[in-house]
Amino acid sequence: MATIAFIGLGNMGGGMAANLAKAGHAVRAFDLSAEALDRADEAGCGRAASAAEAIAGADAVVTMLPAGQHVASVYENDVFGNAAPGTLLIDCSTIDVATARSNAAAAVEQGLVAVDAPVSGGIAAANAGTLTFMVGGSDDGFARAEPILSAMGKAVIHAGDSGAGQAAKICNNMILGATMVATCEALAMARKLGLDPQSFYDIASVSSGQSWSLTSYCPLPGVGPQSPADNGYQGGFAAALMLKDLRLAMEAAESVGANVPMGTRARELYEDYVANDDGHHDFSGIIETL
Repeated sequence: MATIAFIGLGNMGGGMAANLAKAGHAVRAFDLSAEALDRADEAGCGRAASAAEAIAGADAVVTMLPAGQHVASVYENDVFGNAAPGTLLIDCSTIDVATARSNAAAAVEQGLVAVDAPVSGGIAAANAGTLTFMVGGSDDGFARAEPILSAMGKAVIHAGDSGAGQAAKICNNMILGATMVATCEALAMARKLGLDPQSFYDIASVSSGQSWSLTSYCPLPGVGPQSPADNGYQGGFAAALMLKDLRLAMEAAESVGANVPMGTRARELYEDYVANDDGHHDFSGIIETL
């Protein structure tokens, strides 16, 4: 078992840190929120007074932070200078590819090993330990990170070199954003055409229109498996986070000259949805605008 510093105990990080502790790792947790630290303490994590205190002497450092600038700041101000040579850095945040690569390069200069390992699965999967991790980094970094990530997820996949995990995440979520919009459009139109929502679901779920957005995360309440739609679009994956991922995807597309008209339109629609909402409702709630 390893001594792991866990920095960032928000909706996702809190459950992830708890699962590491449940698996028997010695987790030193830190967050700016005292309430988040209280929850981590109750889940069996050690409570650190600062990020630097959590990092000193740890075998691995896991970060789960809002954006690239936050990860870069923690690395520069807390990790470098406090982490022992050879310490493994695992960034599970969803950030831009360029920052992931520059963070990894800076870590190598400090004698550390870094991987980017963004997640798919949402809050429920973070709590249940059933996340999917997409990992970018060296073969050695992946081999060291895999047993730690396996304590928090059902699938740990090596996507390639540094930044590949982030590239896979934003491409995956661009698919998700676009298919959710298309699913919502079809369900709304079917209802206006007089189709019973459950009957249409029964047909589309076993036909060529089937998708994860329909059969695992149906945006209509009372149709399909339990989803945030059945809870007033609370919980799940916040629309503001979907918009963040779509913006990252558009930045990446521009940087390599990729043509992404569906992704672009999905971003525009989520920008409108978040602007007229608080962004905290689940991203499937966009059906209410259609």
